[in-house]
Amino acid sequence: LSITDSSILECVLYVNAYKLNTGSFSLSVGVQLDPEQTGFIAVENFTSLAEHHELQLDPSKLEMLLALVQSDEHGHVCYQELIELVSSISFRRAIANGRRTLQREILLDETGLGVYKRFVRYVAYEILPCETDRRWYFHQSRLCPPPVFMAIITIVQIIVFMCYGVMLNKWVLQTYQPDFMKSPLVYHPGHRAQIWRFFSYMFMHVGLEQLGFNALLQLMIGVPLEMVHGILRISLLYMAGVVAGSLTVSITDMRAPVVGGSGGVYALCSAHLANVVMNWAGMKCPYKLLRMILALVCMSSEVGRAVWLRFSPPLPSSGPQPSFMAHLSGAVVGISMGLLILRSYEESLHKQCSWWVLIFSFITFLLFAIFWNIFAYELLGVQIPPPP
Repeated sequence: LSITDSSILECVLYVNAYKLNTGSFSLSVGVQLDPEQTGFIAVENFTSLAEHHELQLDPSKLEMLLALVQSDEHGHVCYQELIELVSSISFRRAIANGRRTLQREILLDETGLGVYKRFVRYVAYEILPCETDRRWYFHQSRLCPPPVFMAIITIVQIIVFMCYGVMLNKWVLQTYQPDFMKSPLVYHPGHRAQIWRFFSYMFMHVGLEQLGFNALLQLMIGVPLEMVHGILRISLLYMAGVVAGSLTVSITDMRAPVVGGSGGVYALCSAHLANVVMNWAGMKCPYKLLRMILALVCMSSEVGRAVWLRFSPPLPSSGPQPSFMAHLSGAVVGISMGLLILRSYEESLHKQCSWWVLIFSFITFLLFAIFWNIFAYELLGVQIPPPP
């Protein structure tokens, strides 16, 4: 069995205290719970075991476990169903609710917390809209694995920017420097056969202004999201925004290059802001309206800067300036896929029909973009600027 949480292991009546032999339930001390090997045990037998077992459960856990088990209309318990039950988010929330009922105080009233726990509590109120989820995250947070994805991405972006800044001796609007576009990391339509450029462009930035904006949001929003939802989900969302950004540019702005991690950043930010709006009453972060307005103004200003740069007169030696479509496509990814991820805290995505609809839609978009890049440029006679 793969059950990661220690409190869940407790609720399976210390699963090491009994074992499953050839489909029957039996205690390691030899007490048969399923003598006929039917794969089920009677609810009354299970209740007796839970109440009189030598390893007593926490009262809130025991109460919730018995209430859920006794709700079975057939009067018996299947071992596998029991495992699925105590591993479910509904049972975890029941336990968290039980704790809150017993302790009464809300998370903000807890005192004597260390620096780490105060930061965890801050993150819980910034990201999660439900008090039950906030308390669950607060008690279960172990920072294992640590939120390293957004930190590593940001550090690499800063290092790359500094290297090119020194090489070009230019720190603002580096794209006006002809040698900038010669980088093997930049996405350029003339080099679209080099697949890695659809990803690697996220490490290059127009200048200090774009890098500063993206790095700030990645650390202020991306790291807390990664702490709560895990490295796998947040890295998936970020990279989906990055890939969607370059592919959208190759379809809608076919002559333009693209640089910067804005596709991934806007996927994270738009998902978080949409989650805040949809759970406005439940979100307890301070000054949320003012912060929402400030975030929207900053994001709109960055899009405006990108639009101005794209349509500004290009230098003969540099060609078209980078496209702004990556910002918009990242926002679309965040509002669709990202919102579902953030609303599914501690829930299995693969069990949700809407998740598979989004995955199918994203794969369809990828396939369409691949065929577009193979055939459309030649069929439409697009005049691509000569690659640097």
